[in-house]
Amino acid sequence: MELRGRGAETTPMSLPSPFGRALCAMITPFTPSGALDLDGAQRLAVHLVAHGCDGLVLSGTTGESPTTTDAEKSALITAVREAVGDRASIVAGVGTPDTRHTVELARGAQKAGADGLLVVAPYYSRPPQDAVEAHFREVADATGIPVMLYDIPARTGTRVEPETLLRLAEHPGIVAVKDCSYDFLAAQRILDRTDLAYYAGCDEHNLALYAVGGSGYVSTVANAVPDHLRAVLDAFDAGRTREAARLQQRATPLIEAIMSAGLPGAVTAKALLNALALPAGPVRPPLRPAAPATTRTLLSLHADLTAT
Repeated sequence: MELRGRGAETTPMSLPSPFGRALCAMITPFTPSGALDLDGAQRLAVHLVAHGCDGLVLSGTTGESPTTTDAEKSALITAVREAVGDRASIVAGVGTPDTRHTVELARGAQKAGADGLLVVAPYYSRPPQDAVEAHFREVADATGIPVMLYDIPARTGTRVEPETLLRLAEHPGIVAVKDCSYDFLAAQRILDRTDLAYYAGCDEHNLALYAVGGSGYVSTVANAVPDHLRAVLDAFDAGRTREAARLQQRATPLIEAIMSAGLPGAVTAKALLNALALPAGPVRPPLRPAAPATTRTLLSLHADLTAT
C-alpha cells in the first residue's frame, strides 16, 4: 500500500500522515449546463496542489457525490490524476448505503488511479454496529489501497462508535479516520490506543486535533484558502504555537460562513470559488445556489483573511 509523492509523509512531530497533512475535500466543477467539467477539475486540482494541498479528496460530500454517476466519479479520478501526477495523493469517496455498490465503487476508484478510499458509514438504513463494522471490512478487503473511515453521524444517522473503531484499527487496510463526530474525547482515546491517522473533518477542529496527535485535516474551506490553512500546521510544526493559534482564529469567520451558515459546504464553497473566478460552476439539484448576499459576505471575509 505504498502511496504516491507528497501523500505519504511524516510530520516533524513524527505523526503518521498516510495521505499527507493538508487535504482538500474538493468540490466537483460542473459546466453551466450541469455537466461534469473535467477541464475545470484539472485546473482547480493543480491550483490547490500549487497552494499547499498534499492531497485531494474527490467525490465526498463537498464533491456532491450523491448526484454524480459512477462513470463520472471514475472519470474525475482519472482526470485529476493526470493533472497532478504524483504531486498529491488522491482519496476517492466511495461510500454509499449499499455494501455491494460501495465495493464496486472502491474497485473502480483503484482502477482509475486513486491512492486511497474515503468510506462513510452506511446512511439512511441506520445499521447496528456489527453491521457497520462488517460493511467497512468488506470494502477494505475488496482492494489493495488503504481506507480512511468517515464518521459523520449528523449526516448518516449512524455513529461509528469508539469500540467499533478500535476493532477496525486492527484491519491492515484501514489506516485513517476523517472525524466529524464532534466527540473530541473519543478521538483522543482512539489516538491513544491505535495507530489510526486521525484527520479533522470539521475546519474549526483543524489545529485542536492536530495538537493532540492528529494527522491533519480534510477541509472544505481549503477550496478557497488552501495556503492559509496549511500555514496553521506549518507554524505548529515549527514550534510557533501562538502563531498557529492566531492563524486558526483568523480563519474562524470564513470557516463559520462556509460551514455553519445554514447552507451545505458545497453551496458556499462553490459560490466563493465562482466569485474568485476559479473553476466551480453550479450545484446540482436538490441543492440550490447561494443568494447574492451570501456570496458577497463570503467574498468580503475571504478578502479580509487573505489581505497582506
